[in-house]
This record gives sequence, C-alpha cells and structure tokens, in this order.
Amino acid sequence: MIIKLYVDAASNAQHPTADSQSGAGILIIENGTQHQMKQIVPAPDNHQAEFLAAIAGFSAVAKMTNTDTTVMFFTDSRLVADAVGKGSMKHYPELTTELLALQDHFQLVITQWIPERDNHGAHQLALQALHSIN
Repeated sequence: MIIKLYVDAASNAQHPTADSQSGAGILIIENGTQHQMKQIVPAPDNHQAEFLAAIAGFSAVAKMTNTDTTVMFFTDSRLVADAVGKGSMKHYPELTTELLALQDHFQLVITQWIPERDNHGAHQLALQALHSIN
C-alpha cells in the first residue's frame, strides 16, 4: 500500500515565546481517500512546529496502516526534508530522532520537499489550527 502524507505548520511569528503554540496541518491520502487533521502543537517557532507536524502525521499513518506500507512524505520545510535525508540535524536533534524512529515503522519512506504553493491542503489545515488558538 502507498500512502501520501502532506504536512505543514503555521506559527504566529510576531510574538513568539517559550510557551507559544502553533498549528499543524496533516493531509493523508490513502486509496484516493483524504484524511484531514489539524492540531495545536507546543512550538515557539515555525521550524519546531514543522517537525511536530511531521511527527503527528507519521503517528497518524502508523495507527492507520501496517509495516509493509510505503509512505510518500511531502513537506515544504527544507529543514525537515534535509534532516530526514541526512538522518540527523544539528538543530532540533531530539525531534529529528523522534521523526526518524517513526519512519522506521514503515517499509519505505520517500521524502520530497515541495514548494508551499504545492502544499495547499496541509497549509490550510495548519492555518485553521492556528486560528483556533485565538
């Protein structure tokens, strides 16, 4: 089985604090069916929120499928895509380790960076989650 996973995050960059929250958008496409999820994540900056959105997305896919699944993972965060591609990241090492551990659940994960304009569904979900905070 092949699953497509799109994730994005949205943060209030104007006034970030240590206890700031961000929105995460997750779009899972399984056999032509879309599963849309949005949630609030505890992230003071957008980079951290992007990692948390990816972690939430892979956690959701893991609950839906088994280990012989191939996941096509799409993110507009170069930082997340680079961390997955390199297998490590100087910044956010704990989040990188958690994300890679979740990806190990699957037979194959193909990571693809995409421009923001091609990640509209997950982006809109992330904005909805962010707006629900206020």
